Amino acid sequence: MTLPLAEYPTRQPSYEEIRALARQAESAAFDSVWCFDHLLFREGGGPTEGIWESWTTLTALAEATSRIELGTLVLCTAFRNPAVLAKMAATLDSISNGRLILGLGAGWHRPEFEAFGLEFDHRAERFEEALTIIASLLRTGRAEFDGRYSWVHGGELRPRGVRASGPPILVGAFGPRMLRATARHADLWNGCWFGPPAAFEGALDGVRAACRDVGREPASLRLTAGVNVVPLGEATGRDPDQPVLSGTPADIAKGFAGYRDLGVEHLVCNLNPHHAAAQRQLAEALRCYRAEFDPSEE
Repeated sequence: MTLPLAEYPTRQPSYEEIRALARQAESAAFDSVWCFDHLLFREGGGPTEGIWESWTTLTALAEATSRIELGTLVLCTAFRNPAVLAKMAATLDSISNGRLILGLGAGWHRPEFEAFGLEFDHRAERFEEALTIIASLLRTGRAEFDGRYSWVHGGELRPRGVRASGPPILVGAFGPRMLRATARHADLWNGCWFGPPAAFEGALDGVRAACRDVGREPASLRLTAGVNVVPLGEATGRDPDQPVLSGTPADIAKGFAGYRDLGVEHLVCNLNPHHAAAQRQLAEALRCYRAEFDPSEE
C-alpha cells in the first residue's frame, strides 16, 4: 500500500500522519508500505504541488515499524549517484533488518528535473548504467564500470548489510529498452497504475518478450502490480478516465484474486484520498481476500 507523501488532493500530510498510517497498516497485517519518489509536481504552468522526500521518510519509517516491508515505487536513479544509492540501500536494509524492497525507475516528470537542476535527456541510457552499477554493488559488493554518464573505479560496498545479495531490486518500466534492463538485472517487475486485473494482462507480453530477448526464463522475473483502489463511498479527485478497482471489500477482494491468477505475487494498492477510515476499508478487503481466496490461510 502506498503512503500519502504529497499534498494531493487537498493538503500536505505531516510526517506524524504518515507514520500513523504506516503503523495502522502494520497492525492490520498489510505486507508492505511504499513511498513515491518525487521532488515536486507542476502541470501545465499550474501551481506547484509539494511532496516529502521519499528516502528520508522511508528511513524514519524503518524505525517506526518492526515487521512490514518498506518499498520505493520507484526511486528515481537520476536524483542520486548510483553507487551512493547502493550504499544507502544496503544501510537502510540493515536498519530495517532486511525489510527493504528497492524499487527503481528512470523518472518521467520533466518539471521536477528542471526545477532541481537535473538532466532529463537520455533517461533510458542513464538508467541502464545506474542499474548496472547498483545491481553489481548490492549483489557482489564490487563494481567496475565506465559508462557515458556514470562510472565507478574500484567500487566496493562495505559493510554489505544483513542480506548477502542485498535487497530485492524492483523496476517499474514499460518501454522495450527499459524492460530489457529489467530482465537483465531485476528481481521483480512492477506495472502500474491499473484497476481491474484485465487491464494488467495486456502488459505482460512485453515483459515476457524482454526476458526472452536477454535469455532469461520469464517465470524467474517476479510480477508486481500497482492498483488504484477506491473503496465504496469514498470520494476521489482522480481523473474519471483513470482505471480504479472499486466497490465493497468483497468486490475488491475478487479483484485481488484476479491479479493472483495472472501470476502477480505482490499488489501495491494506491488509495487516494488516503486516510485512516479508507485504509480500514482496504484492510477489510484484505481480510476478505485471505479468508476466501488465499490457500495459505487455510
